[in-house]
Amino acid sequence: MKELVIISGKGGTGKTSLTAAFAALSSNHVLCDADVDAADLHLLLAPQIKQQTDFIGGSIASIRPADCTRCGICIEHCRFSAISDDFVVNSIDCEGCGVCVTFCPEQAIDFPPQKCGEWYISDTRFGPMVHARLGIAEENSGKLVSLIRKQARDIAEENGRELIITDGPPGIGCPVIASITGATAVLVIVEPSVSGLHDMQRVVDLASHFRIPVLICINKFDLNPDMSATITTKAGQAGLQIVGRIPFNPAFTKAMVEGITLTEYRQADPDLLTLVSTIWQTIVQSDALQKKQADSILPIINI
Repeated sequence: MKELVIISGKGGTGKTSLTAAFAALSSNHVLCDADVDAADLHLLLAPQIKQQTDFIGGSIASIRPADCTRCGICIEHCRFSAISDDFVVNSIDCEGCGVCVTFCPEQAIDFPPQKCGEWYISDTRFGPMVHARLGIAEENSGKLVSLIRKQARDIAEENGRELIITDGPPGIGCPVIASITGATAVLVIVEPSVSGLHDMQRVVDLASHFRIPVLICINKFDLNPDMSATITTKAGQAGLQIVGRIPFNPAFTKAMVEGITLTEYRQADPDLLTLVSTIWQTIVQSDALQKKQADSILPIINI
């Protein structure tokens, strides 16, 4: 079983649109939306939920007034100023660290686990999908990402699916680390700009740290040909394969507005569809996804 995680250094690079298109072009796979903070793959794939489960993440402190002696130790130790002078815990400010629970001499503070979101197992027109929704301002997104990736792997193993296609979150933080750890390969979607090049360097360095093979796809490459050429050069210096260069095309946005994938959009340019299909075949046949690439990936240098 293999897992391809599609990531980007920032949001808005076309990552989800390409993930949905690849889902339509692939077969015998399981889909996973690991961008739990701002999941949107479901907007294009219209999943039919078959199983819904609460995600129990962290805990929130709650002081029992009847048992509290108002000694002030909890206020003194709380680094987030979440406890008022009236010894009431502000659930928004509380980070769930449990320090107040540990130091309370009267054991007057409860620490119940909290529902932080939900995760789902669904059917789509392109196969099974595991996705989630993290609550507003909730923590433990990395834990939720790990959970749904495990569920996707379990489904793949139970049903003999050969590939997991994961729509990862943007950036390089905890959710991204939870998304790529143990993956077969990552596909980085990059836009041709100075910030895009910088963001690509960061995510490549992150993947290199975990010794995960990296593929590069330049989206909207024709908006800045010079920067696209620079990205290509830098990727080559780092030994990274450019699997494709996609021109700017409103068809991506129009398909998204209709809630369908690019491959289903009837007015899409046939050349564009052929290009995306060729990119997918290049990814499938790449050394990275076939585990033929060297264990270590060199970071991009001299940017």
